[in-house]
Amino acid sequence: MTTKERTEFFEALRMLEKEKDIPADYLMEKIRTAIVSAVNKDYDTKDNVEVVMDPEKNAFTVAIRKEIVEDLEDPKTQILPDAAKQYTKKPVVGKFVNIPLEPKQFGRVAAQAAKHTIHQGIREAEKGQQMEEFQRNNQELVTALVRRVDPRTGAVTVEFGKGEAVLPKTEQIGDEVITEGSRIKVYIVDVKSTESGPRALISRTHHGLVKRLFEMEVPEIFNGVVEVKAISREAGSRTKIAVLSHDENVNAISACIGLRGARIAGIVEELGGEKIDVIEYSEDPAVFIAAALSPAKVLNVEIDPSGEKACRATVPDGQLSLAIGNKGQNARLAARLTGWKIDIRPESGFYGEENEG
Repeated sequence: MTTKERTEFFEALRMLEKEKDIPADYLMEKIRTAIVSAVNKDYDTKDNVEVVMDPEKNAFTVAIRKEIVEDLEDPKTQILPDAAKQYTKKPVVGKFVNIPLEPKQFGRVAAQAAKHTIHQGIREAEKGQQMEEFQRNNQELVTALVRRVDPRTGAVTVEFGKGEAVLPKTEQIGDEVITEGSRIKVYIVDVKSTESGPRALISRTHHGLVKRLFEMEVPEIFNGVVEVKAISREAGSRTKIAVLSHDENVNAISACIGLRGARIAGIVEELGGEKIDVIEYSEDPAVFIAAALSPAKVLNVEIDPSGEKACRATVPDGQLSLAIGNKGQNARLAARLTGWKIDIRPESGFYGEENEG
């Protein structure tokens, strides 16, 4: 290999390192392994192959290492003194000599092996880097570029960082329209390792998306002054979020809503107009349950003494439908938020079967 060829070889490695963000040392190790394998095959050696690659000195040598012996027993690993004179001026029995080879001598098989190993190494490194990035962003909110929208299934392929992921139609908010080339926020629910590489499970319907949006928009949540205690959500329609202030001077609900509703408006816009009820959390189940049934006014909450986390909430007759919500949504979200089974009753005591839900 000429000086020019060696220079071009190491320049190519540096270019791969820069473009693919793969360490040159990693690539050289893969190439070294491929060359040793090719020499072992072509020259019938016994793993006594020495490959030296030094980018700083522009050195690239391949040699078969043999021991100088008086009686030749294994020509694969041994050499007689007379033959060794070709490679060293003073052959000494018991010492080793390197028989240099030219990389060009390996032929097409060796070249293909090295090429395959390089490509494989690049793929493995990229997969490793992709997994690291996915894991670093696991259960986090990321902004992704929409690459493709499947016209048949509605599934959206997005790109973020060095990886791609698919947002299924079932994980999209309501009837939102996502267009190719746009940027959307997605929540990474989980990361899995598969035979084809790392896979990120992403969603826009997961309650974690709402939590991260509030952390972005509300500094008091981000710095821990206000804590998100629970979230219940029916994506595209309504979300209830329970918050608690750890500072008596900070009102948790006001902090989340913002001046003139500016903070929560940004979140609602990101969620395509999804309604959001911000509720103050309480350790007192009765108080928390009453707040969770907002916007309805709750007159009384009776806790079931059996200890099965069940209760009866009494509301004014005129607010029964408001407490239950459209198709039972308000009551359903309140139950999920609090973790309690809530039986909603009107103040008058009359309760039509058609209102149950």
